[in-house]
Amino acid sequence: MPGAPKSGHGTVPWAIKGELILNCNCTVFCPCVVSLGQHPPTEGYCQAWSGVRIDEGHYGDTDLSGLNVGLMLEIPGLMARGNWKAAAYIDERASSDAYTALVDIFSGKARGTTGLFSILVSDFLGAERAPVVFETEGKTRRLMVGKKIQGEVVPVSGHNGEDIVVTNTEYWMGPDITVATATKGRVRAFGRVWDFDGRSAEICQIDWKGPR
Repeated sequence: MPGAPKSGHGTVPWAIKGELILNCNCTVFCPCVVSLGQHPPTEGYCQAWSGVRIDEGHYGDTDLSGLNVGLMLEIPGLMARGNWKAAAYIDERASSDAYTALVDIFSGKARGTTGLFSILVSDFLGAERAPVVFETEGKTRRLMVGKKIQGEVVPVSGHNGEDIVVTNTEYWMGPDITVATATKGRVRAFGRVWDFDGRSAEICQIDWKGPR
């Protein structure tokens, strides 16, 4: 691709800080967080959409700050056994360099935090530019990728109305995961028609980097 970073896959220093939201078909909070993928999803398989808001980020000299990414994931059984299918929607505002960088990061080619994708994803369905909108209103987070992903998640209230947070985990996304639920979770993409309203969701502050 013209203008793409020239340093090669898996060698370019990169970092992303921001927030990730995820909604899956689990009926209660995703067991993968604490079992690290050793316990099966509540339905025996995983279907999920995710959104990433990049507050600060770079890939080499390419600035990624202010961009959003949408993801679709399909896992046939235990997360740790792999054979995932995945697709990425890259913010249409991204420059050519930023687009290439984000595809490398979210396909696992850039190694580092997301490098496990290159091992676990057997079928990368593709990446495409799209209007990816990540909104926050109070405690509500919304992801909109055109008509393909329409999602909204809210934290589950615990004692004294405070968020329930699973802390100090070894989960790949980050150590502290806010337990949430989806008030809307609809996917219409790559032949999938999913509706996960009321099902498990997660909110995570991310601090990812690579290639190590």
